[in-house]
Amino acid sequence: MPVGIRWGDDEKNGGVRRAIRGVGRGLDRYFNITRRGSTPGREVVAGLTTFGAVAYIMAVNPAILSMAGLDHHDMIMTTIAASVCGTLLMALMANLPIALAPAMSSNIIFAQVVVMHMGVSAAVAFAMVFLGGIVFVLLALTSWRQKIIDGFPDPVVCGIRCAIGAFIVRIGMTTSGLLVPSHDGFAFGLLRQPAVELALGGLALAMVLSYLRVPAAMLLSIIVTSCAGLFVHGPDGRLLTRLPAHVSDWPHYPYHLLFAFDFHGLFANILVLFPVTLYFFLSDFFDATGTMMAVTQRATQGRDGPPLPLGRSAFCADGAASVIGAILGTSTVSAYLESLVGVEAGGRTGLCAMVVAALFALSSFFWPLITAIPAVATGPVLIVVGVGMLSTLASPQTHGLDDLASPLLMVVITLMTGNFMLALACGLLLHTLLLVGRRQWRRLTPMLVGLDIVFVVFLYLESGMQG
Repeated sequence: MPVGIRWGDDEKNGGVRRAIRGVGRGLDRYFNITRRGSTPGREVVAGLTTFGAVAYIMAVNPAILSMAGLDHHDMIMTTIAASVCGTLLMALMANLPIALAPAMSSNIIFAQVVVMHMGVSAAVAFAMVFLGGIVFVLLALTSWRQKIIDGFPDPVVCGIRCAIGAFIVRIGMTTSGLLVPSHDGFAFGLLRQPAVELALGGLALAMVLSYLRVPAAMLLSIIVTSCAGLFVHGPDGRLLTRLPAHVSDWPHYPYHLLFAFDFHGLFANILVLFPVTLYFFLSDFFDATGTMMAVTQRATQGRDGPPLPLGRSAFCADGAASVIGAILGTSTVSAYLESLVGVEAGGRTGLCAMVVAALFALSSFFWPLITAIPAVATGPVLIVVGVGMLSTLASPQTHGLDDLASPLLMVVITLMTGNFMLALACGLLLHTLLLVGRRQWRRLTPMLVGLDIVFVVFLYLESGMQG
């Protein structure tokens, strides 16, 4: 009898091993793992590493979108759902080790500019994101994608990224309590307040970890600062971090946000809202292009074999992710540059992205813990992200003072006024005036002139609304 039992166990274990090997071979064929010089185990490790680098978005994005009056818990669920869907699209359609999540630029514009500053409803803003994603997908299917990349002025692209970086820094400084209102506009927070000291400590930690290239730098900073907040009181006398009654719970998706579009409100105010809708498309378009090029190029360096393909399927996946994100109830979804840490860990295929999507889905069960993360923990991360975007000023595209003029003006206007659309309009118009003054007529592309006209109309209409 014992011999029979052992034989049965061996037969059963052998069947399990064969099944595992069969799954492994199927994954290898589907994702071309061996052909790209990787292994399933390496792809799983790379997925874990990438998730650690992008997981902070589950805390930061809801904190930003809740400024627009949206429920914080609802935004956690939509952030996770959009990240799962977007990353799966990139894995299955493009077979690339790239994670997608709500972009750390469009969410600021969505909440601060569109909803808070312009007074537009979230339903109209979701419709704007939806249309931007549709246009992205349509262009990805044509040759116009490359024409737009080639025809858009580099200083303007740099200025958009830098102005958004300045905007994110401003939001991070105010939400963390490092900047407080004063009769002169803003003043630095009182250093004798424990909350300000904790925010500075969180900022220092996030910067040091990022400088040391720790894979989960942002996430670790949020966790450490949140834990420290359990012992630090805010100005109101309450603890900065207050633990929920339950660490985990069954996820409750806000179905009322599905297809929450107000196209009537959008088209009724299309002249004022068109420039912002155009921004949602442009930011996703150029961020996705730059990020995916950087990731695929880095994955190709230092190894033999064919380069990772960056074709229409990758751009369609990114555009479709924004469409699905708007349907689910969140801001523009785009590729994350933090995917580079997964590439450094050996990720070369969509299996890496599949692991990231699975971990995002698993995180939805810990939403009570995510809601406990305080603004003093997410604010420093925003500052680090914004400063990183400002580093674009040192790029080769802005090697001359003339090329720096527009981005610098956009940064200054954004920091002083908090009005990103005004900064974008002024930067575009200044760049055009400099080209006219230098008589560089060839650089006055139809795209640039068309954008100038759009933003002149926008400034006129916005000034009329303010009046």
